[in-house]
Amino acid sequence: MRRRTAAAFAILSAALLAAAPPARLHYRIDPAASNVDARVAFLGLSSKTASFPAIVGKLSLPDAAASAPKSAITLDVTLDARKLEAGDTRTLKRLKGEDFFDVEHYPTVHFSGETLRMTAVRTAEVSGQLTVRGVTRPETLHVTFNQPLAENRGSQPIQLTGTMRIDRRAYGMTGLSMVVGRKVNITIKTRMVPL
Repeated sequence: MRRRTAAAFAILSAALLAAAPPARLHYRIDPAASNVDARVAFLGLSSKTASFPAIVGKLSLPDAAASAPKSAITLDVTLDARKLEAGDTRTLKRLKGEDFFDVEHYPTVHFSGETLRMTAVRTAEVSGQLTVRGVTRPETLHVTFNQPLAENRGSQPIQLTGTMRIDRRAYGMTGLSMVVGRKVNITIKTRMVPL
């Protein structure tokens, strides 16, 4: 009888462990150590860059994400477009205006990452949804970590650089089409601290 009880307990324990959700690691963006830049060609000879210093967000991913081919994650990044910065006042006014970010009606830019696919020990692709000016489209963020993700067990900050290339016209930014390039190169540099 005692053996049957022990066997039943072992089976039940194994079933509960198998049914338990995988452990997850949780982080938040450190706004003081994070920034986003958006660069676009200008007159075909140079470029203009806008910076978004006001950034908040969080990251949640499985503990075993670094060893899985693909993992479901939660990456939420929100930029305050009203606080964007540019190299000169004329460019800043245009970027905040109706032809570009239209910050009066759309004060934030948001990226929601849903899937992480490791491409090497320090690089990955994050697939998700980008929302700009009320338009939401699928985009991919190409990420490089400062150290192999597998070495981080959730107790140390994560530093990463992410890049994304989008078509501004797809988000309703059609102004100055003969002067400003169509493709925008976005770079995010961020430090994420454990929760």
